[in-house]
Amino acid sequence: MGASHVRTLTTAVPGAVVTEVFDPDTERARSVVGPGGRAASSAEDLIASAEVDAVVIASPDLTHAALAVRCLEAGKPTLCEKPLALTAAEARTVVDAEVAGGRRLVQLGFMRRFDPGFVALRDAVVDGSVGRVRVVHAVHRNASSSTSTDDAGLVTGSMVHELDTIPWLLDDPLVAIRVESPVTTGFRDPQLATLWTRGGVMATVEVFVNAAYGYDVRCEVVGTAGSASLEPTTPIRLRSAGVDGVAVRDDFVAHFTEAYRHELGAWVRAAATGGVASSAPSAWDGYVANVAAAAGVASLGSGVREDVTPGERPALYA
Repeated sequence: MGASHVRTLTTAVPGAVVTEVFDPDTERARSVVGPGGRAASSAEDLIASAEVDAVVIASPDLTHAALAVRCLEAGKPTLCEKPLALTAAEARTVVDAEVAGGRRLVQLGFMRRFDPGFVALRDAVVDGSVGRVRVVHAVHRNASSSTSTDDAGLVTGSMVHELDTIPWLLDDPLVAIRVESPVTTGFRDPQLATLWTRGGVMATVEVFVNAAYGYDVRCEVVGTAGSASLEPTTPIRLRSAGVDGVAVRDDFVAHFTEAYRHELGAWVRAAATGGVASSAPSAWDGYVANVAAAAGVASLGSGVREDVTPGERPALYA
């Protein structure tokens, strides 16, 4: 993910210059940053560097919260990949540090909010095209996953996208979640979640991180006056060996190329003024998604509906 962000910043985002990269593999860092940049000796060294005005955090999930707090202490605008943390308590430390500093500096990497398809789907909800929304159906499948490899990680690392996207689509916060799986032993993949919002909407979310056939994200919003669907897209239709069909990508980065470009572009423009865009997903949004994920993990264990209770939103995020 970090290498992909460097490529996008370097080739598709005007005004951005990648000056330093840190990776435990120094040679990899040097190859990613290119001839004009430097391989930093540590993440802390990069954050403190006078050559770095803003920071992208694309390291393993368990490091996100601590690094985000370091960036806040340094006063540097930060794009932190999702999830903000592994637990809601860790995520809250980032929120508290940002609130204590008195200004928003952290943007969360919920790139679907920048995807043209998801933006159009949200517009159809906001402008009333589908009437009053009643239900949402979402599908999130990967060919395979090297990161979401246990029951809890599937929720906190993969389903967390839907736990942010659905309340954003509806402008309606989650209040409860139930998570189940047809798998009873071993890694419980796939998982099926039922979500409830404050406004009375129900949503189903299927997450299957080892679906084998490819990367596939879909979403349908159903209302009292119609429905709006985010459908799979493909660049080609292929007829070969007696089969007429379309190719299915297995790479989420390729699937969301435009989303990442828009996300990084918005972040760079805001970082140039010393902050983040008010409409960008915030540390608070990351925390709320972590609270929902924690409730989902609890539900997977308890077998019952669990409440999502993030508490009162600080005024900084109003």
